[in-house]
Amino acid sequence: MFKRFRFALAAAAFAAAPALAADFTMKIGFATMNDVQHQWANWYKEALEARSKGRIAVSIFPRGQLGTVASQIEGLQLGTVEVFTTPADFFAGMDPRFGTFSIPLLFKSSEHAEKVLLDPSMNKEILALGTDKNIQVVSVYTYAPAHYFGKQPIRSLDDFKGKKLRVNATAAERAKMRQFGASAVPMDLSEVVPGIQQGVIDGTMSATAVYVNLKFGDIAKVLTEVNDTMIVSVGVVSRPWLAKLPADLRAMVIEEGNKLQARINPHSRVLDQSMVKRWRDAGGELVKLPAADQARVQQLLAGVGEEVTKDNKSANDFYRRLVATGKKY
Repeated sequence: MFKRFRFALAAAAFAAAPALAADFTMKIGFATMNDVQHQWANWYKEALEARSKGRIAVSIFPRGQLGTVASQIEGLQLGTVEVFTTPADFFAGMDPRFGTFSIPLLFKSSEHAEKVLLDPSMNKEILALGTDKNIQVVSVYTYAPAHYFGKQPIRSLDDFKGKKLRVNATAAERAKMRQFGASAVPMDLSEVVPGIQQGVIDGTMSATAVYVNLKFGDIAKVLTEVNDTMIVSVGVVSRPWLAKLPADLRAMVIEEGNKLQARINPHSRVLDQSMVKRWRDAGGELVKLPAADQARVQQLLAGVGEEVTKDNKSANDFYRRLVATGKKY
């Protein structure tokens, strides 16, 4: 009878137990939400969980839930954050070549940027960035064109003068702001809205999705389209974490990230168009500079790429290859 009782307890415990845990867990972090980075994370999760048949369980953490951008990048290098997706700019302190994507006038449009980023030779080189710093780039994709936002609307080139504008901290962004007569202020995304409200900064440069999702329309209604800079994001995996995986899963993680590039790049344009519509539907404006000012922008920014890379041969060579690849398309 005692044996039957033990068997009944074991059976009940088995029935109540959850499904077997995955062999490995993956956290995907990012600073934004409900945007193309969020979509990339969703698609990456779906692909890996399906292909690994549950051996990898993926959790998604938007809006900086895993920490600041800097702390998540450090987590990648240490292996405490498995995956992080963010504009490439934020890795420039690790390798200046990551900062070249924010050089103004590098890309003619989102479509042109996609062709350059996915050019086979160029893409192979981009995906190899940072491998000596304990990170593995598995995807590169356009986020959206950058627009400008000011608490006091920016409607002309003169309106930039004297303003303190938040940037992602690359040398190219700082040089651009100097040319515009503005000051560049590096700042974590989570601090931007209160920074504007409290007068620490006068505005920022970002994509429409950020302005919509973080409700910048409650502060002001004007976005300024200059078409000088494309925000380019990367999906990055921790190499210390990759090293813990068996060979088949390691290859799978890299391959699925690479495959996502062809899907996420065109989708970024669809999402950006929807965000522009949402901004306008909520009463916002998207304005362009006067034609003479726009022509002046081209003159002011033409030399920024060489200026900010000339003292680093690796960055300069990489920038020149990006430019040369762009000329093919």
